[in-house]
Amino acid sequence: MPYLDLPDCKLYYKIDDHTDAWTRPDTVLFVHGFTENTEAWRGWVPHFSRRYRVVRIDQRGFGRSGAVPKDFPLTTELYVDDLARIIRHVAGGPVHVVGGKSGGISVMMLAATRPELVKTITVSCSPVTPPKAGGWIEEMERDGVRSWAKRTQRNRLGSRMPEAGIEWWSDMMGATALSTVHAYLRWVGAIDIRQDVKRIRCPTLVIGTDTAHRGRAEFESWQKTIPNSELAILPIDGYHAAGTDPDATARVTLDFIARRS
Repeated sequence: MPYLDLPDCKLYYKIDDHTDAWTRPDTVLFVHGFTENTEAWRGWVPHFSRRYRVVRIDQRGFGRSGAVPKDFPLTTELYVDDLARIIRHVAGGPVHVVGGKSGGISVMMLAATRPELVKTITVSCSPVTPPKAGGWIEEMERDGVRSWAKRTQRNRLGSRMPEAGIEWWSDMMGATALSTVHAYLRWVGAIDIRQDVKRIRCPTLVIGTDTAHRGRAEFESWQKTIPNSELAILPIDGYHAAGTDPDATARVTLDFIARRS
């Protein structure tokens, strides 16, 4: 399995490339969110891999990249460095980057601080300030990560997701180590990148949904501060559009990249 060996971890990545062998396609890097892994993007791969070289990673602490200790000092700079290293390793130059939920934080900060590595970015239902995570740690310690994931899944994935999908997502997310949860929530619980996103200069697509969890007004409040950006609000009643409707979100993203790259 492909890993990027770093001094303090091995980052797992997966490449899906079904482009014509004689072409030189652009690379699109996919970055998952909290308690997810590369499989969160599986529904997007068929849409992208015929046109682009698709690279999916397990962020530090998740999936096959392995857990981090409870007291591990996760930082925005570390996550951005990981993305920069992956990009240089698999592409050697700038790529398109897509981030889901809190994975979009690192994607936006990569664009703001390492513009030479980014062609376009797309962030789907991503926050720029801390999530409302009160009681999550206590619940996960008491009942487990999977139990928390399943309890919160309908708000996340919406009413259209079948029960089998709820179970699949709960299994995938529930595999995350509790130690990583502690470290990650300590990082994301203090995040505020509202001033940083103003520095992004590459074409940017912000995908959102209009829900009580995170509504249109919240996305608009910071999207409009990013020069050269667009906002797409999708009619989905969950706050994880990329997971609930990968076909619609992938099509919107493909159209954006084709127009703006």
